[in-house]
Amino acid sequence: MGQMLALIIGIILIIAILWWFFGKHTEQAGDASVNGHVQEATVVVKGGYSPSTVVLKKGMPGKVNFDMKDATACLSHVVFSKLGVDEDLTKQPVTTVDIPTDKSGEYDFACGMDMFQGKVIVK
Repeated sequence: MGQMLALIIGIILIIAILWWFFGKHTEQAGDASVNGHVQEATVVVKGGYSPSTVVLKKGMPGKVNFDMKDATACLSHVVFSKLGVDEDLTKQPVTTVDIPTDKSGEYDFACGMDMFQGKVIVK
């Protein structure tokens, strides 16, 4: 009986781990708020990026504010390789990155070690 219980618990744990790493996890994309003639979105950096996807409108200057709430070394930098941006998030509580919105597209960002990812969508 004990072996059967251990087997069932083991199978449940394996399924949970597989779902955690390989399952499709959906997250609501964050929209920017408009302040004057500039749109801004805030991404909280705490164990990852929340929201991990930000949507900006094409044609209006855009900014993404990274609100640092986590002292993990991996999350201390945010890198937009397509934009040539590598910002140190530990210098101030909120770090702002300007996003070009002159044309539609996607700009992927990641932590310094590329373990956590997100993207900015301009449409």
